[in-house]
Amino acid sequence: MPDATRQRSDALKNRETILQVAHDALADSPDASLNSIAKRAGVGPGTLYRHFPSREALILEVHRRDVDRMVDCVPGILATHAPLDALRHWFTVLAGYVRIKHGLGEALHAAAVQEVVSASWPAVPAAVGRLLEACEHAGDVRPGIDPVDVIMLMSCLWRTPDNPEGAAQADRLLELAIDGFRP
Repeated sequence: MPDATRQRSDALKNRETILQVAHDALADSPDASLNSIAKRAGVGPGTLYRHFPSREALILEVHRRDVDRMVDCVPGILATHAPLDALRHWFTVLAGYVRIKHGLGEALHAAAVQEVVSASWPAVPAAVGRLLEACEHAGDVRPGIDPVDVIMLMSCLWRTPDNPEGAAQADRLLELAIDGFRP
């Protein structure tokens, strides 16, 4: 492998490792430092800063990557679950992601990053629309349900406490919402 190709490959590997470590570190503690993330990723601080010049840049890329993963997993979930179970599963995973927030709370409210958040938003209702369409074709939900309305309704799932009682409450709320979608 030519040296330049190997370097690009190494840089991509480092970037992916940093993103995964940052995802995990920020899930553990929204206050995780960039130096601690670099150390856990097995790279120097300079390598981290070459890829992500600021904490905000790293957090936003973790957010973008997680949203892409949530959206991209819909076909696989639909291939392995009945449509209504796929909808349940997807929203349960989404609720876990939003509950953790990955340190995004403050970063996502800054005016300078609204463009990044806005750019990732359209894919989310599209993913929910695909899940609803599969449920509709299976006869599990009535036609014409607005995906954005469903997201707003399901936002209750990530407002439940992050403990066993909260998980049980989230399950009950999810079933109440789904009952409201039925034909």
